[in-house]
Amino acid sequence: MTSAKSARRPHHWRRDVIELAALFTAVAVADAIANLIGHQPDGPYLLVASAVALTATAAFHTWWARRHSHAPPPAPAAGATYASDAPDADDTSAAPGETVLWRMRTTVRDVPGSLAALCTVLARHGIDILTLQTHPLAQGTVDEFLLRVPASLPARELSRAVAAAGGSSTWTERADTHDLVDAPTRVLGLATRTALDAAELPLALRQLLGRCTIHSLPAVSVTGRATGETAPVEGVLEETVMRLRDPSGGVITVERPHLPFTPTEFARARALVELDARLGPRVPRGEHVLTLPEGNEITVRRADRADLDAAVAMHGRCSEQTLRLRYHGPVRDADRYLDHLLSPRFGRTLAVQTASGRMVALGHLLWDGDETEVALLVEDDWQRRGIGSELLARLVALAEEAGCENVYAVTQASNTGMVAAMRALSLPLDYQIEEGTLVITARLAATPARPLPQLPPYEQAER
Repeated sequence: MTSAKSARRPHHWRRDVIELAALFTAVAVADAIANLIGHQPDGPYLLVASAVALTATAAFHTWWARRHSHAPPPAPAAGATYASDAPDADDTSAAPGETVLWRMRTTVRDVPGSLAALCTVLARHGIDILTLQTHPLAQGTVDEFLLRVPASLPARELSRAVAAAGGSSTWTERADTHDLVDAPTRVLGLATRTALDAAELPLALRQLLGRCTIHSLPAVSVTGRATGETAPVEGVLEETVMRLRDPSGGVITVERPHLPFTPTEFARARALVELDARLGPRVPRGEHVLTLPEGNEITVRRADRADLDAAVAMHGRCSEQTLRLRYHGPVRDADRYLDHLLSPRFGRTLAVQTASGRMVALGHLLWDGDETEVALLVEDDWQRRGIGSELLARLVALAEEAGCENVYAVTQASNTGMVAAMRALSLPLDYQIEEGTLVITARLAATPARPLPQLPPYEQAER
């Protein structure tokens, strides 16, 4: 058998004829130039220089062609294995008996015996079914499995086996131990989190529906104009997109391009939104008292729209430069942003107040689709005391608890306080400058949020 490495490319005689004709043409042109230049006073020197330049150019071309060849690879020999069909690297190095967890979803006909045939094929490949959910459709049924699969079994082979057993539109994804929680327990945990905190609704929807993008679109913009964003009370389901009416106004849009939603998932999402609507606005009221280096006590707590007046008053005590660094726009518009920023639907807000109850700082963790933004505002008289760094550390802890992979801050290079606070996180940072705006992204060691909530330390009253 001839290996692919030693196989030769076929000989192309047409290319040889063209190259030979080009060579004769080049020789004729060179001879004409030599006769023309040779009779000049500096002719010999010009010929020598041209020869050296041509030699150098030919050598460089040869080196470049060998190093950056765009020729197609030789055809694989009979019996060769394509990389796309080969097992993953992890699989080839897997020890005998080693297993991994997979989530799999496939559509089968709604007839007796279709599920049995699928289970028989999985058992034939040594696959253990840990959990099973069924999602009835108008035509057929979507079966969702959590599987314990031999590590040496490639995903392609698993999909082919499922297709042979009658499954279609099969989707697979690696799972982890958090997926071992059964569906009723997970849904009850998400309902508990939503009941305790209105800011949990977008996170609960994301954990309920898996990898998806969630946008909360307000009914009124920060300038007070109607956006026209609305949805019927019963919501709208359009395969990979669902639109739900936001109890606080506007629309919650959920997108999952890689996997269509099922009516069962749509019903579960609607139930969470309805629970949120019935409970109304709510934010945990725990407090955490800190002592600053100079001895003053401050209190860190959650904030919401009930703190709007206090936040506006703090704006009035901030300098124009401080507001400009925070909002990156006209200072006169700063107050308009607060109603949006303090809404628990768009993220979480931490407030810092003095012993007298005056608000002196705000920190925001904002859900921005698949990304998460952090933003800080500290009143001028309370800057350079470590308040911003304390707020940022707590916001990052919330982001990690929510399973975020990174957070980013939008600021300016002149905002040395924000830059220093981001560096103090001791996390890998990426810097990007666009038109005078500095975007600092911190990569987190994110872990999936647990199905049952645990209040972070600052939400546990300590006095």
